[in-house]
This record gives sequence, structure tokens and C-alpha cells, in this order.
Amino acid sequence: MYEKDALHFKIMKNNTLRVNKGENGDVSELPPVPLEEKNVCAYSAINRKIINIPDVYNYDKFDFSGPRSYDPITGYRSKSMLVIPLENHENELIGVLQLINSLDSDGNIIPFNKEYEYILMSIASQAAISISNMKYNLEVKALLHSIVTVFATAVDARTPYNSFHTSNVSKYIEILIDHINIKHRIGEIDICFDENRREQLILATMLHDIGKLIIPLEIMNKDTKLGKQLDTILNRFDYLISLWYIDFLEGKITKDHWETEKQFLIIAKQKVQEINYAVNLSEEDIAFVHTLSEKVYTNSNGNMKTYIEPQEKECLLILNGTLTENEREIMKTHVDFTEKLLLQINMIENFKDITLWASCHHEYLDGTGYPKNLTAKDIPFEARMLAIADIYEALTAVDRPYKDSVSSEEAMGILFSMANNGKLDKDIVKMFNEAIKNRHNK
Repeated sequence: MYEKDALHFKIMKNNTLRVNKGENGDVSELPPVPLEEKNVCAYSAINRKIINIPDVYNYDKFDFSGPRSYDPITGYRSKSMLVIPLENHENELIGVLQLINSLDSDGNIIPFNKEYEYILMSIASQAAISISNMKYNLEVKALLHSIVTVFATAVDARTPYNSFHTSNVSKYIEILIDHINIKHRIGEIDICFDENRREQLILATMLHDIGKLIIPLEIMNKDTKLGKQLDTILNRFDYLISLWYIDFLEGKITKDHWETEKQFLIIAKQKVQEINYAVNLSEEDIAFVHTLSEKVYTNSNGNMKTYIEPQEKECLLILNGTLTENEREIMKTHVDFTEKLLLQINMIENFKDITLWASCHHEYLDGTGYPKNLTAKDIPFEARMLAIADIYEALTAVDRPYKDSVSSEEAMGILFSMANNGKLDKDIVKMFNEAIKNRHNK
């Protein structure tokens, strides 16, 4: 094969010496042939000519010192030789077919018949085209893999708070696939993953969050309940302290009233910051937020305003995570965008299921998932696997500022609970648990 300005041995067969390398063996120990015209195969490749030599021992145009020194060692006698360049339909050099020792019906070595040249040239042409198509297919797959890696890296790089999510989910999927294949080999289950099915699922896993490229960064990177609104509230409270002090100086309120309002606002600044970072809210926290939303003041324009705005109140009262209901709905659209983006890619037949599997990773078997509220009959096995790995990674991740991570055992308990409630596939959760335990035990 012509690669990197040299001819590299790929397949070698010799019936006499019982050599069969390349298809079932390794020929990498043989050094590549440089493209120099003294080498017969290189000459054929450079000039795109068929070389038909009756006896290499009596032919001085090329350097046959290799065969002449090698033959005594093996007991083989290289004599007649036919060398044919392999060119594809675009006249690109693919490699060289080198045949040694044509035999007559009695097994005697004879020169290659001239008629063989035309027959073998036709075969060589078809072989070259077939090899080119195979290489193009491998190149397309390699290109797709590189593009997928770029997209996955871009998604995770958008936020510092789940920068390993995609790679971790992919790792868990590979562990689960391997475990399923082991159970298939020992006859415990019927399902298994061949090379193509495995490759598709891994690619789908790497692309499952590509829709997050569309989600606004202020939502993606919102690490606290208030986000950038915290400074606005704290500055407002400082402003209110000044307003109450002016009212005191102007005699509108008593000193005790001024001290009471000032002390409340000082406490409020501290309390709001605590609530802003809290993973769980107490009844006292919730009551305090309601108090803030009910307290009013008169601004410089004479208008009555509450201490906190309705949007700020909604953020402070978030019970789980850091997103409001509206922000959660926006975040959920990443699955819709995943599907829309992947539908723009003209997937080859071997990768036709990637879009479906990637866009179903938030669907539950009981129809309570999103975005399409699919039920069990419409959720592929692979998407069920991806959903489980995705949830497990989210539960055990240690880089999420808006929640505490849980242990592997606790995460598994949550997965089994979801399975018992009809949301996740029980059999897959069981196999995933086995796979993770086996990994930890190694």
C-alpha cells in the first residue's frame, strides 16, 4: 500500500513457504520500500507500468539483492515476477500487486503469460477502487469522530460546573456495554453490542448534550439562586439604609425606628446571601423571603416599592438547584436543540440511530420525561441506558455548586427507586449497578 511516500507491506501470501500474513497476521516487521526506481515495485508505482520479468536472477535493471540473499535461507527460488500498479478510478496510486512464480499445470515455474497482464490489471483496478472506498469510509468515520469530540469538548467547556459530564457519561456507557456483552457471552441475556452498535451509542452519548450550545450562558452558568441579581439586592439594601437615615435626619422617623430599620437591613443582607447559596431552605428562610417581599419603602420619585422584586423573590424561593421554573423550561429545550442540530447532519446508514438515541435521554418509561413525553414502547434500549448513565453522573458529580454530590451507593438507591416507580428500566439499572460494582472492585 502506498502510504507516507513509501510502499508498505500489508498482505503477504506464499503457498510454498506456507506464509499467510496481513489478513490473519502481522507484516509490520518488514521495512517499507522507498520510492526509488531501483526497486521493481517502486518503479511500477512511480511509472504506473506493469513489469513482467521471466527470471529475476537474470535481470539487471532492478535491485534483486533482497530475494537473492533471502532465497538461500528459506530454500525458496524467486524466478518469474509480475508487478502491477494499483490505481483507483481517480488515477490515484493505491499500492502495488507483486506476484512471484507463475506455475504450469505440472507445478513448474514459468514466466507469467502476457494475457495474464490484462486479466490481473482489471482485477487490480477493481481492488484499488474497493480499497479506496474502504479508506474513504474509514476517513469519513474518523472525521465524524473528530467532529463529535470537538462538539463534546465545546459543550462541556461552556460551563465550569460540569466540564467532565460528557466524558464521564461516555465512560459509564462503555462500562455498561462491556458488562452487557460479557453477560451475553456467558448466555445470561440475548442482547449484545456489536462494533457498529457500540460505536453508535458512544457517539450518541458524546452528542447527547450538544443542544446546550444554544442555551444562554446566564442560565448554563447560574451557580446560585440569584446569580447576578445578588449585587443588585445588596446595593439596594445599602441604599435603603441611607434612605431611612435621611428620614431620621429630616425628623420623619424616630431614632429607634431608624435603628430598627438599619438593623433589619444589615441582617437582611447577611440572610439573603445565606439563602442565595443554600442547597435546602428552612421554613424560617421561606418566611423571611416573604417578609422581604412584603416590606415597602418610598423611593426618590415618591413611588412605593418592595424590598425585593417578584423575580428576585422567585429566585430566593427556589427549593432545588439554582433555576426558576422558567429557567428550567429554557434549560430543558437543550434536548429539542440536540435533535434539531443532529437532524442537520446527513448520517450514513451505520450511524442512523444516533439522533434518536441522543434526543431521548431525558424521557421516562412512564411518560413523565421530556421533551416528547414518550412512553416505554417508544424509548429505545440504548436511550434507556443513556438516561441511567446521565442521571448517575449528575448525582455523583462533585463539580456542581448548586447541589451536594452523593455516593455511588446512594445514587444507585435513587436509580432503583426511579425504576420501581416506573421511570427507568429495572433490568438496565440492575446491570448498571453490577457494572459499576465490578469496576470499583477491580
